[in-house]
Amino acid sequence: MTDEHAKTDGGLTAEEQAVLDEIEEENVDFLRLQFTDILGVVKNVSVPAHQAEKAFTEGIYFDGSSIEGFVRIQESDMRLVPDPETFAVLPWRSGEDGSAAARIICDIVDTDGEPFVGGPRQVLKSVLEKADDMGYSVSIGPEPEFFLFKTDDEGNATTTPHDNGGYFDLAPKDLASDVRKEIIFTLEEMGFEIEASHHEVAEGQHEINFKYDDALTTADNIATFRAVVRAVAAQHDLHATFMPKPIAEINGSGMHSHISLFDEDGNAFADDDDEFNLSETAYQFMGGILNHAQAFTAVTNPTVNSYKRLVPGYEAPIYVAWSDTNRSALVRVPDAAGVSARFEVRSPDPSCNPYLGMASLIAAGLHGIETDADPGEPVREDIYEFDDEKRKEYGIETLPPNLGKAVEALEADDVIQDALGPHTSEKFAEAKSQEFSEYLTQVSEWEEDRYLETF
Repeated sequence: MTDEHAKTDGGLTAEEQAVLDEIEEENVDFLRLQFTDILGVVKNVSVPAHQAEKAFTEGIYFDGSSIEGFVRIQESDMRLVPDPETFAVLPWRSGEDGSAAARIICDIVDTDGEPFVGGPRQVLKSVLEKADDMGYSVSIGPEPEFFLFKTDDEGNATTTPHDNGGYFDLAPKDLASDVRKEIIFTLEEMGFEIEASHHEVAEGQHEINFKYDDALTTADNIATFRAVVRAVAAQHDLHATFMPKPIAEINGSGMHSHISLFDEDGNAFADDDDEFNLSETAYQFMGGILNHAQAFTAVTNPTVNSYKRLVPGYEAPIYVAWSDTNRSALVRVPDAAGVSARFEVRSPDPSCNPYLGMASLIAAGLHGIETDADPGEPVREDIYEFDDEKRKEYGIETLPPNLGKAVEALEADDVIQDALGPHTSEKFAEAKSQEFSEYLTQVSEWEEDRYLETF
């Protein structure tokens, strides 16, 4: 045990004591204990700052039966245990006296003190433990996109974009540039290292990229990122949404994810003698991604609306293939070498539970290494222009066309189900099957416009 994690006389680790010291220094009066439900919705339990020590030593009890996908009412007592490495003071002050609020991300344990197997953060930790047993650490760099919409006079969200800018546009078309700046400054105050930001292709659409990190930190950061973006947008009377396809017939929002593995020698994906600067390990991992893509799509693209984005013509991948230049493929290899060698999985969208999404991708890739999976040859032609016969000739499959088919693929894939664990895979599939069933019974405005007066 390192000194950092050794308990002090008060029963705290050095890290935990440092958090208590910072709470006092920053005049923090409330602490938000953050976690996510099975769908990826961020939940908070606020406690007075003086309860922080108790939170570290005993945990804070809550009713797990009230959280989507957790436990039944007869086994509802659960505890939140804060991870001191995730402590961050919220940049906005909460009181006139200059008092502040802070956020800390929590793990979930049951009444026996054991990690709750259905906790999304624990699911990711379990997959990362497997990676560690194989000699790897996992780094992921996400590119989350989102829309900024105007609100109406009552503060409700509309689908009217805040600006009419396009890809890489600057003010005056990109009216949200100041909002993006404020989001970036807020994130940086919370410890993010922002690499780039720009207006995306669609009106009102934006992207902010933060530096790659280990997979657990990245998942934590995605959850925090979504909360900060929404909070800052609301301060400007705007609504930020990570809905994948809020407006028909324009580009949707994705969350392209750059992945690399590291071992004791450095980047395990790097091989400067290879045409694409990738090692055999990288190709095996990529092969696992392609082999399990249909199943993990239920997790990385978890809403009915996700499949309105995954259609030809809007730069979203639907074909299970890889390429170095072709953005119609599921996996793209950027021009990067050495420590930066990696590839990009282009299908995930920002509505996914970041912990379960990352866990599914990593599990698929690790299985590829275990089975010496072959990703095949790169496809450099525009797959969107292929007919069915040519796609069959190339052996290119498609991603599931809707959430229902994606759930079926998930339920047929033991590797992804094992990564999620029996509890989470069952609860997740159950929730998503119900969502798809409800969707099928709804009558849309499109149907009314097309059929009401015709028949």
